[in-house]
Amino acid sequence: MSHSLSALQSELLSAKIDVLRVIYADIIGTVRSKDLLVSELDKISHGGPAFCQGVWVTTTQGGVLDGADVLSNGLEDFISQIVPGSWRALPWEPGVAFVVAGANNPDGQPSPLSPRVLLERIVGEYAKLGYTPLVGPELEFYIADRNPEGGFSRALTQPGRVYTTGATVDPKGTFLHLLRMLDQLRIGVFAGNHEFSPSQYEINIWHGEALDACDRAFMLKAGVKDVIARVGQAATFAGKPWSDEGGSGFHLHMSLVDAKGENLMHDGDKLSALAQHMIAGIVEHAAALTAFCNPTINAFKRLGPDTLAPYRANWGYDNRSAMLRVPPERGGGTRLEMRLGDGAANAYLMTAALLAAGLDGIRRQLAAPPAAVGYSYEDESQAVLPMSLGEALDALRADSALIELLGGDLVNVFEVMKRDEIERYAAEVPDPTTRDVTPWEVREYFLDL
Repeated sequence: MSHSLSALQSELLSAKIDVLRVIYADIIGTVRSKDLLVSELDKISHGGPAFCQGVWVTTTQGGVLDGADVLSNGLEDFISQIVPGSWRALPWEPGVAFVVAGANNPDGQPSPLSPRVLLERIVGEYAKLGYTPLVGPELEFYIADRNPEGGFSRALTQPGRVYTTGATVDPKGTFLHLLRMLDQLRIGVFAGNHEFSPSQYEINIWHGEALDACDRAFMLKAGVKDVIARVGQAATFAGKPWSDEGGSGFHLHMSLVDAKGENLMHDGDKLSALAQHMIAGIVEHAAALTAFCNPTINAFKRLGPDTLAPYRANWGYDNRSAMLRVPPERGGGTRLEMRLGDGAANAYLMTAALLAAGLDGIRRQLAAPPAAVGYSYEDESQAVLPMSLGEALDALRADSALIELLGGDLVNVFEVMKRDEIERYAAEVPDPTTRDVTPWEVREYFLDL
């Protein structure tokens, strides 16, 4: 056993943790896991337990596909790589702790199909330039009641209670209990509130270095689902779970710092050239990025004009109608806010793709287009983003530069998984162009993403 796992075992035993729950994100963002007995941790070699590569190509409904030849190569193993410093004790399940993991192939090389490995690699490319990416995830979700006959309904029905807390929006104290549990999980949660739509909530976590922030966002999603399930309800991050209410977004704040921790996104009271290059790269690759930021059929029912969700490939200063917003803070608070993300997006994959696009802008020293002004949905000078998953996948396939940055194998598996979703949806839903949320989407996405 490696020294790091030996030290981890001692830490866990001292903290009275007897079960270590190894969690990692597959390509579609589902939480995959294995419970390890801490008493047996000293018998594990090579960094963590083995899993079947088939997990990368398994759908939410249990189908096993063949992307990157995973199936045709005989469903080989990969070896999870436990990240010792990431463990967090679960306050709602005493004696159990989360720990996140990357993945290696059996030959010891990092797996090209692991979203966490991809993000780690992209962060490494920034490090070669002397930059450290910081990100701040913002995630919205719904809390729902389980219906006796199956399905789900919103726990609250009263509209108009955005940015509120207390018994009127949390009559059973479920959200307050959740907030307290997540505080004790030590993932940097610092606030929460009821959001715009009935039974919709947001919990805020502190920004940090990209890999650590995404680990914490991943644990946030896993924790929310687990805690809410234990009280007999369900939590969903699906972007548009209800036809008659607003969607749930995943906004990502991004900045770069130097080795001293100094923010590099500003030049006095203006954006720096570095920030402008990042913006240019993200806008140039926006159509392809839409696939990773909105990775479901359901996600595109959240997007469109007049939705406060993005519609055009644009950016603007403190403009919430733009895809990429530059908040008004300067100095150390200067950052970019990407508003395109859907609640169901894979944090590692979305962050890696956005940073890769920004990196392309930096390397090529691209000039940012003019900032959008006013209500930018109506500005026809700016291209409309893909408005369906199929269109987004076509744009991704056409963006050879972004595919090269991300790695072809992972993009291949992602596309295979998503094309399969489109086929299954079209086979079951009489009108696949409907803007209404269908039972197929609830079954496919509600609990798993």
